[in-house]
Amino acid sequence: MTGRDATPTNWGRWGADDERGTLNHITDTVRAAAVAEARTGRTVSLARPIHPVPLAGGPYTAGTAAVPAAVSQAMTFTGTPPRALTDLLVINTHVAGLTHLDALGHIPADGQVYPGRPIADVATAAGLTHASTTAFAEGILTRGVLCDLAPGGSLPSGHPVTGADLDAAARHTGVDVEPGDALVVRGGWDVPARVGAAALPGMTVDAVRWMHLRQVSLYLGDIGDAHPPLDPTYPLPLHQIGLARLGLPLVDATAVDGLAAVGAELQRYRFLLLIAPLPLHGATGVAVNPIAVF
Repeated sequence: MTGRDATPTNWGRWGADDERGTLNHITDTVRAAAVAEARTGRTVSLARPIHPVPLAGGPYTAGTAAVPAAVSQAMTFTGTPPRALTDLLVINTHVAGLTHLDALGHIPADGQVYPGRPIADVATAAGLTHASTTAFAEGILTRGVLCDLAPGGSLPSGHPVTGADLDAAARHTGVDVEPGDALVVRGGWDVPARVGAAALPGMTVDAVRWMHLRQVSLYLGDIGDAHPPLDPTYPLPLHQIGLARLGLPLVDATAVDGLAAVGAELQRYRFLLLIAPLPLHGATGVAVNPIAVF
């Protein structure tokens, strides 16, 4: 479906109460085919490593971090002398240093969240009552497909990623993107390390439309939306159209280099993808550790 301005949308496609969005493309048949991709048992984590900073130090690390800390930590103890060492962790979900899964309600469109619910009806002091991380509580299992846009290197600064770029990457590795697949994109950028140093490459509306036409279920990548924005109409097309209008869950800040290296070694770019987030209800996002199994 498309809106009157030809912007892709899935609002209404799976009903007014839908909270799964493009995860609806992951059928039992898709899951069974995905499991068949696990042939050797070799695994690769797609999550960035997390190094907590002291909670007392605030969200930045001694004034040197380019982005806020993903996790702040306060050590706590039980008993005197301590019988156990414990800690309190404060997670700053939507930062570039933390691999996290965006809930569909994270970004609104025209004052509404997917699939057309007014913000006032779903956003409460106790969290989201619709389009939240509740939809991910059972986990995600599907086939992953890697599109490496810059094998052995990185995309140029500010590069606008189009559908043609994704087609070229898929042809290079000989993979087809099929309905229900999770698309994993490598641009060769360590975004937290390069914030402020250069214009970030990112997805265009054309690339998001490409995902829509192929019924991609989930997006993961080391790049997302370009910064500064490339399109004044949709400054954040992956989030404003993909997440908010298509209901395409996004795994931001994915670590992809290890996956690309194993894919090149095995000459395989399709794999079983597993994501088992905390069964956290009512939040706008949740930290995850996606696992690729070859």
